[in-house]
This record gives sequence, C-alpha cells and structure tokens, in this order.
Amino acid sequence: MATLTLAEAEAILAGAKAKVIELGVKMSISVVDPRGDLITMFKMDGAPWRTPAVSRGKAVAAASFGTASGKLTENSQAPIFRAFMAMEGGHMIPGQGALPVFKNGELVGAVGGSGGTAQEDEDCSRAGIVAGGFSESA
Repeated sequence: MATLTLAEAEAILAGAKAKVIELGVKMSISVVDPRGDLITMFKMDGAPWRTPAVSRGKAVAAASFGTASGKLTENSQAPIFRAFMAMEGGHMIPGQGALPVFKNGELVGAVGGSGGTAQEDEDCSRAGIVAGGFSESA
C-alpha cells in the first residue's frame, strides 16, 4: 500500500504555496492522507480564520471519494453524502478546491485550498500535486 510521506506532503505544500504567492491570494492549503487525517498545512499571513478548516474539509472530501471535491457538489445533499458529512463531524466539504493525490495509480491523499476563488483554490492544489511529482487521477 502506497503512502504519502511527510516529506512528499511538504513538497506538495511548497508547490501549492508558490502558486498562492504567484496569484497574490491569502489562503490556506491542507494535505491529508486517504482517510482525511491531516499530514501538514499552512495558513498565509492575513488569510481568513476559517480557511484552515475549509481547506482541510475540501481535502477530506477529495480523499474520501478519490475525486475532485468540486465534482461532489451536485450530489452533496444526497443521503449518503449527508451521512458521510455527519460521520466526519461536519469536516467534509464537497465544494471545489481540492484534488486527490495518486502515487503510482494508488490514492495516497488529497490537497485542498481555501481563501481564493473556488478555481484559485483548485489551481493551487493542482500546482502542489504537479510540483510534488504526483497525479490527480489513477
């Protein structure tokens, strides 16, 4: 079973941070394992207080389903999604901004952003995945 090491998660974070700085937005980025447990994260100076929790919540959604969190929005009120969100204590957010992380075709976690537009959040997440040498699909 492939895993995402702290060093690899930090490489993802560094790539995402470079994109955040390039865009000039104040946001947070979280990297989680496949279960949604936090590996590492950052909050830019001046980013809103809620961005760490939202970035992790989006990453939890992407990791839980192995797909972009934005693809989950349409069905977010379905009973199964509501049950998952309740099981996670409200810490799963099926909104655009997070992407799964695959290593050698195996899901190893997810990265999520919050603080920019939904597209900026996703773009920063993607930049981290690319910088870390991973893929967002199997």
